[in-house]
Amino acid sequence: MGLTLKNPIIAASSGLTKTLDNVIACEKSGAGAVVLKSLFEEVLAEDDWETGQSASQHPEVFDYLRSELRFQYGIDAYCDLIRKAKKAVEIPIIASINGTSFKWLLKFARRVEKAGADALELNVYLPRIRETQKAGEVEAAYLEILETVKSEITIPVSMKIGMYFSSLPEFARQLEYRGLDALVMFNRFTEPEIDIENLDIHTTFSLSSKEDINRLLRWTAIVSAKTNLEIAATGGIHSYEGVVKLLLAGASTVQLASLLYSKGLGEIETILKRISAWMQRHNFETIDQFKGILNFSEAENAALYLRAQFMEKIRAVE
Repeated sequence: MGLTLKNPIIAASSGLTKTLDNVIACEKSGAGAVVLKSLFEEVLAEDDWETGQSASQHPEVFDYLRSELRFQYGIDAYCDLIRKAKKAVEIPIIASINGTSFKWLLKFARRVEKAGADALELNVYLPRIRETQKAGEVEAAYLEILETVKSEITIPVSMKIGMYFSSLPEFARQLEYRGLDALVMFNRFTEPEIDIENLDIHTTFSLSSKEDINRLLRWTAIVSAKTNLEIAATGGIHSYEGVVKLLLAGASTVQLASLLYSKGLGEIETILKRISAWMQRHNFETIDQFKGILNFSEAENAALYLRAQFMEKIRAVE
């Protein structure tokens, strides 16, 4: 995104990046940049959101939302964290917002830019539940959000998306055409869980597993070959090998969260040392020398290749 990073490891938006002490700890552990824990759009909307209007009809929902909003730190505290972090560390500080519209995203974007954030990550969450909602409508909403935010601020903007799009390469190209500075793949969402004894449905959210990297590798190799977007890969990266694989597939950076939760921030230093050792073994002096050399840019027929690989693996299963 035009930022200078000392290495490609970014501490992803999580509870590990919520406080100043944690941001400082991320830098000391070797992180090249930090994405602050996302501020939820509902926090920005507490004063002018339609919660008051619905309070008389759904008081229990209103109370729940109010309590959740108060639990999250607000925009003033968030901007204060940005200002303090910029004074305390030298690595880039990337603000992040999780939202569903651009009404409050603009308010947030302007404030964090003024507070000194080096970039903004749009963590856009658009639930697709209505059976009448067309795929094009969903994509159009993402594009509108991006265009609106980009028109109002000058700092770089990335967008964190899920993988469930009709044609991910084409959607990525549309984001690129509209000025997206980097694409973060992939967002992870809460999933439904059912209690069969109490006949209840609720949500669950677990840390990523190392198997998650396979789909990430596939799409990183495809999107990096079909667009000029810089890609920040995230999800399923649990070792230095995973980082190297994604760089070979075309990622510019990787974002770590689950690994840091399970093994601690010290794992960043371990990964960086092992990447350096790998580079020495293979006579690479810079990341640019091997970044993207295994994506699909040189494949004459990537679709045919993927089909052949699928058939080969299926035949091997008896």
